[in-house]
Amino acid sequence: MKIGLLGGSFNPVHNAHLRIAGEARSFCRLDRVIFIPAADPPHKPVAGDVSFTCRSLMVRMAIAGRAGFEMSAIEAERSGKSYSIDTIKIFREQFPADELFFIIGADSFLEIGTWHRYGEIFHSCNLIVVERPGRPINSRIEALPKALRTEFVSDRDNGHLTHHSGTTVSFITGAPLDISSTEIRRLAAADADISTYVPPDVAAYISQQRIYRKCQ
Repeated sequence: MKIGLLGGSFNPVHNAHLRIAGEARSFCRLDRVIFIPAADPPHKPVAGDVSFTCRSLMVRMAIAGRAGFEMSAIEAERSGKSYSIDTIKIFREQFPADELFFIIGADSFLEIGTWHRYGEIFHSCNLIVVERPGRPINSRIEALPKALRTEFVSDRDNGHLTHHSGTTVSFITGAPLDISSTEIRRLAAADADISTYVPPDVAAYISQQRIYRKCQ
């Protein structure tokens, strides 16, 4: 089985997240895509201090009824920072016979060299890098952390990068949705319409609970 792992603060989850998951599932023929809300993100605090419970509930609303999509609360079930490598290793232990694909936006991929034990990620699973607005990847090898570039070879036929351990880095390009969680929070705080950016149930929940207005 092929399992995609899509992490993030999901504050809030929005239509670009769903599109990324759908494109990754189609592109790599994934059987499942698991959304993994971060409990304690290591790089920056959750804006507005919106709880894990609230963010994970919005994810459940967003993926309800969507075949192949599910959510894991694994990062709230363990203590400490929500480091991606630790989460990946837990899934590797849970699904030793399955093929794991870590789904990541191009913006995050370009900064992966700053992540905790980032080198182990490439040994532990495949990566799917999805294009994000304003963050083009002009050279795929050069987008890798400099210390790791000699560990990869480029497949000229499909543009994939192959790590010496056998894992791959695949790239999805196209017309990415220009949706920002920051902008959604700003609009929601002003009681403006966000229905074009998030699923209907999520928009209604944010409005009814005044989630981001409470953050002001």
